Amino acid sequence: MKLITVHLPEAYLEGLDKLVKRRMYPNRSEAIRIAIRDLLKRELWEQVKLWGDRL
Repeated sequence: MKLITVHLPEAYLEGLDKLVKRRMYPNRSEAIRIAIRDLLKRELWEQVKLWGDRL
């Protein structure tokens, strides 16, 4: 894995911390990885299935 730096609004961090506190995710990093995976799946990979690699 690669390490990146991301600047997020305080409200996003507070939301992430609530999810971690509720034990929905083990930590912020895992929650962010899952969110990015879901975004890519929805916005990119599904389009590739439909349109091929022409995007």
